[in-house]
Amino acid sequence: MWGLLAVLLLTLAYFFQPKVKRPGAKYPKSLPSLPLVGSLPFLPRHGHPHVNFFKLQEKYGPIYSFRMGSKTVVMIGHHQLAKEALIKKGKEFSGRPQVTTLDILSDNQRGVAFADHSAAWQLHRKLVLATFALFKDGNQRLEKIICQEISSFCDFLATQNGQSIDLSMHLFLAVTNIICLICFNTSYKKEHPMLKIIYSYNEGIMDALGKDHIVDIFSYFKVFPNKTLKKMKACVKMRNDMFTEIYKKLKENFSSNSINSLVDILIQAKMNLDNNAAGPDQDPEIISDRHILATIGDIFGAGTETTTSVVKWTVAFLLHNPQLQKKIQEEIDRNVGFSRTPTIGDRNQLVLLEATIREVLRIRPVAATLLPHKAVVDSRCAFLPNNVQPYDAFDIACQPTSLLLHAPTPPACCIGEFTIDKGTNIVVNIWALHHNEKEWHQPDQFMPERFLDPTGSQLISPSLSYMPFGAGPRSCVGENLARQVLFLFMSWLLQRFDLEIPDDGKLPSLEGDPNLVFLIDSYKVKVKMRQAWREAQVEDRT
Repeated sequence: MWGLLAVLLLTLAYFFQPKVKRPGAKYPKSLPSLPLVGSLPFLPRHGHPHVNFFKLQEKYGPIYSFRMGSKTVVMIGHHQLAKEALIKKGKEFSGRPQVTTLDILSDNQRGVAFADHSAAWQLHRKLVLATFALFKDGNQRLEKIICQEISSFCDFLATQNGQSIDLSMHLFLAVTNIICLICFNTSYKKEHPMLKIIYSYNEGIMDALGKDHIVDIFSYFKVFPNKTLKKMKACVKMRNDMFTEIYKKLKENFSSNSINSLVDILIQAKMNLDNNAAGPDQDPEIISDRHILATIGDIFGAGTETTTSVVKWTVAFLLHNPQLQKKIQEEIDRNVGFSRTPTIGDRNQLVLLEATIREVLRIRPVAATLLPHKAVVDSRCAFLPNNVQPYDAFDIACQPTSLLLHAPTPPACCIGEFTIDKGTNIVVNIWALHHNEKEWHQPDQFMPERFLDPTGSQLISPSLSYMPFGAGPRSCVGENLARQVLFLFMSWLLQRFDLEIPDDGKLPSLEGDPNLVFLIDSYKVKVKMRQAWREAQVEDRT
């Protein structure tokens, strides 16, 4: 027995001891660390994590590290360092670490959002981006799809005139239908059970992800019973069962002559690989049915909850700033009027509305911290010629050895002056970038005018420290979709309705819940049809 215990302790010591650092290399400052638990005892326990990580910069600087169990995490809180990691060295830091809860969500790192750097991830991301090209023109134009669902949403709000309601479910269903059209080339009536299933499993998944999970730090704890993980697995199964049924039907009716959706593109790519049309060296497993279902799940997860959340944040800030809402409505009345509905083409005229959306994305970003990246290149992969900058290492490492010098220079995998070893997790604190007092005047204040020139007639970029959708190879694939949805939803809403505080006088909380997405607590808003819009509709009928 004592022998087994000794073996166990030695095994734990091996896996959890800090990795040996390279002699002479300079690493970011690090929080204190203990065996097994890492830096957990030294991390703040109260308050939002992104705020606590931002405060730690005062002591450790804009880039620092800490240990979560056996894993080293590097936290980045400055835009120059963030862009170096995400853009200049995007390939080197394009990996994803394994996280127990996210492995459940992604079927063990399949799909796009949570997949590690691999040929499968690259292919699926490319296919998702190709899907949006389907919706540039004609009847499938993206704007037309969005406006179709917004129109139905506004029709529902008209039936609630003067009432105080929670927008969450109906807003979520409208956005979900947009994603359904992109993924399946079909939409559903609001009472369709499919939409209710999506809403139900999504609520369950977000609730599960919102809890602290020790298994995400110490994965071996997953062998023990865990009610939250059990619930999450049940919600993921509900999602996968539903998508499997839809996918099978679409596969049965598939025609290469009619490519109209993400699933069509994925099926066509799978057929090409199965027939070796894409080359004999391609592994058909990279686009298996399981990979396809994971990618569909990613698009639904990223496309629905994120957009819904930002619209709700925008409405909440307008309730706190009624004079701003009035100015935006005056801008819409002046530039669009009531004889037509707003279009994407109006974005350059409705500059105050666009500035407001940009400010919401700054002060309450989609995610307070980006999903963790992972260094996929070993810092010892190459020695560089003296005239080569460190960020060229990814490419130079593949050159013939005759081009490499013997004298060591900065390692290939580094951020700024700091060495980053292969396998290190990298987290960009978007909150820190968006609340840096050196970059933003009064960063904790909601000030849309910061995105306008002094005349208030032109949009500007007041700071380079702005990254609401990430950047580089791991940037949000649906950024263009999200920006269109946000602008069209808000412009249509404010053209037709006044958004007021409910009768109980309760304003929305602006504190938020930093889940996988930065969520806002549920609240109610009184929706009243604008008199000018009502009169214009009467005139049109007569």
